Amino acid sequence: MEQITDKISLLEKKANHIRNEVLNISIQNKAGHIAPSLSCVDILIALYYSCMSYKPENPLWEERDRLIFSKAHGCYALYAILADKKVIPEEEWKNFYTEKTTLLGCMERKLEYGLEAGCGSLGHGLPMAVGLAFGAQLRNRKYHTFCLMGDGELQEGVTWEAIQFAVKHKIGNLTIIIDSNRLQAMDFIVNILDRETNDMINRLKGFGLSPIDTPGHDINKLIYYINLAKSSKGDRPNVIIAETIKGYGLKCMENVPKFHFRIPDEEELAMGKSYE
Repeated sequence: MEQITDKISLLEKKANHIRNEVLNISIQNKAGHIAPSLSCVDILIALYYSCMSYKPENPLWEERDRLIFSKAHGCYALYAILADKKVIPEEEWKNFYTEKTTLLGCMERKLEYGLEAGCGSLGHGLPMAVGLAFGAQLRNRKYHTFCLMGDGELQEGVTWEAIQFAVKHKIGNLTIIIDSNRLQAMDFIVNILDRETNDMINRLKGFGLSPIDTPGHDINKLIYYINLAKSSKGDRPNVIIAETIKGYGLKCMENVPKFHFRIPDEEELAMGKSYE
């Protein structure tokens, strides 16, 4: 138990390091999608530092678990983690969003950098993840496919078409993780579609899924539920709804819609960080 506690403490420190990296590099290079990147840091930490079968020294390893990062505009945290893992060269990450790098503000596919898919058009990540998982199933491959998507993407019709296909074809080697920060671009989702989390859960259940709702900034719980999903022998996709805060860690940004694509000024930064 003490070893587990020590590991979680180290991962929490790593998450804070990644948050600082995202904030500092984004401000330095004038990249604006900071808030949607901060909400998914802990989810990505759980995946890349504990749950995924992944070899940083060989990002093209055929048996690696796949992550389709569907909310691609929030990719800064993924870049920072893959740079920390030495998959993305440090200079590429440090110069992100400038003319000196190939890393764009909205993620594009680059397998040698660990970037499995370009998902600039939101809602298309899940269909790709379903296809990858289905292909692995047909070829009897053992890797697991994860899809990290935003809750706003659940408005896209193609998302539900992909879910129907996955249920029909009994694709159990797929885990969908929803970064449920309740904000869609410049407003709260409830103000756009009058939809709360319970409605999302009921709709997923209506399509034959059994979603698990968990705090999205509790690394210990995220690891537990992700590993549970990955080891599941069920014949339907696993769904984890991670309840997060957009802009998590930066007091001026947390749950503030205007920060979807906005760099904080000095006065706003002076409000401090909630994890210090």
